[in-house]
Formats: sequence, structure tokens, C-alpha cells
Amino acid sequence: MDTVLISGGTGLIGRNLAARLKEKGYNAAFLSRNFKPTAGFPAYHWDPDKSEIDSAAISDADYIIHLAGANIGEKWWTKERRKLILESRIKSGDLLLRSLSGNSNKLKAFISASAVGYYGAITSDKIFCEEDPPCDDFLGETCRKWEQSADRFEEIGIRTVKIRTGVVLSRHGGALAKMAVPVRMGFGSALGNGKQYIPWIHIEDLCNIYIRALEDSKIEGAYNAVAPDNRTNKDFTRSLAFSMRKPFWFPNIPAIVLKAIFGEMSAVLLKGSRVSSGKIMSAGFSFKFPDLENALNDLFS
Repeated sequence: MDTVLISGGTGLIGRNLAARLKEKGYNAAFLSRNFKPTAGFPAYHWDPDKSEIDSAAISDADYIIHLAGANIGEKWWTKERRKLILESRIKSGDLLLRSLSGNSNKLKAFISASAVGYYGAITSDKIFCEEDPPCDDFLGETCRKWEQSADRFEEIGIRTVKIRTGVVLSRHGGALAKMAVPVRMGFGSALGNGKQYIPWIHIEDLCNIYIRALEDSKIEGAYNAVAPDNRTNKDFTRSLAFSMRKPFWFPNIPAIVLKAIFGEMSAVLLKGSRVSSGKIMSAGFSFKFPDLENALNDLFS
């Protein structure tokens, strides 16, 4: 029975993924700063800021799924916050790499989270695919360096996969919970001009993509983890309101208001382009929730 070591395992994706892995017969374990067992899963101590990690975590792992990183949308993008967002991804990846270099264990694969922010906080007519270059804005640069850190595992002969994730839809927290608050209160409305796209994915499909990346040795490199149903912010919010049986009638929230509230981070809300899911589908992956209405109905039923 293979063991999958998950960094950032106590977050939304990690908790759901660990449960799915257990159902599939894997042993799942977390890397944790407090190294207490979480939800029935064993945990190993690590602290990337202090370059500390339990060597047994690496020795016991057949796969590593690297999800660790400070939440991009949690706080204003001050200079200090920008530094934390980047370093939390790079330092943790570097620590895992150093630990492997001094360990006889040979991983079967290293799978790293990334984000569709690789293509930047922009709105355009283009549908972005994995071969496109990173944007030169903050999100693009962060994702580029994040993925470069992961590429170092490939350089030492480990199959490496980078999962560029869109907005994850789950009934248990994450972006959807925040988006649902004003809708639940009857204030459903589009943000800015509402024409920006929201690349999204149901949490179950995202977990299945990670599992597919574990099990399919032909999957290497970058893959977009987004549903094939591209929706604008206005369409998305309208569908969300309909699924929650709430009105969608308020005027759009002006961009200037969001910029005043969120600062530069408002770009995440006001910008967005379509992202292709073609590569992962060409690899044989089938989405359980390929369209938004079915995904939302599942989450709000």
C-alpha cells in the first residue's frame, strides 16, 4: 500500500484529497508544524522557516503532493505579504528537495500545486493553455517561480507534475463559501463589468486529477485543473444565485469599490481569462462535473 505525503494537508484541498486517497487504498500522511494527527491521518513535523523536517516523512513516502503555501486571497498584498506568499512556496519546496537529496528513498512522483494565476490577472479573448508563457505580473511571477522550484525534482530524475488550479468549488469553505455570502443575503451581483472569466473546478474533480497524476506514469509537466465550462463573473454569479434559490438583481459592484476594499488584490476579482482543460482531457481524464450548473447543484443540494 503506497504512502502519499501531503504538505499543506490541513487546507481545503489537502483534507478532501486525503479522504479520497484513503478510499482508494492509499496511506495518506501530512506534514505539519504541530505534527498532531489530523482527522485520523498521521502527521510528521516540519517547519520550512526553520528548515526542519522529520526525516522519516521522506523515508516512508512513495509520493509527495506539495500543496503548502500562504493563501493568496487572504490579506492585502503588502510588500511583506507578497514576500510571504512567494517564500512560503519556494522555501517549503526547497526543504523537500534537500531532504530527498540526503535520503535513499526514490519517489515515484512529485506533484506540486500551482495556479491559473500563471497566466496573469488579465482579461482577454485568448484561451490559455499549458504551452503559453507566464504573465509578468505578481501572480504570473509567483507561479513561475513556484513551478521552477518543482522542476528541480524533475532534474534529479523524479516524475514531476504541476497542477495549475482554478477557483475550487466546495461546500466546506474556500472561495465559494465567500462568494455565497452576499448571494445568501439577497445581494447577488456581478463584480466590476462582470465580463471577466472565472476558471473553476469542483473539488471532487480536482482530487481526481491529483489521483490520476499519481497513478498515470505518462502524466508529466504542467496541467490546467479547470472545468471545460468557461463562465464570466456575471454568468457564474447568476448561476450561483439560481442554485441557492436567491435573487440576482442588484447592479454590478463597481471596480472602484473593490479596489478600495482589497487594494491591488482586487485584480483577482476583477480580471480573468478563459483557461483550457484540453490537455488533461486528452490524457484520458473525464470530469464528473464538466458544467457549472451541475457542480453548483451538487454543492447546494
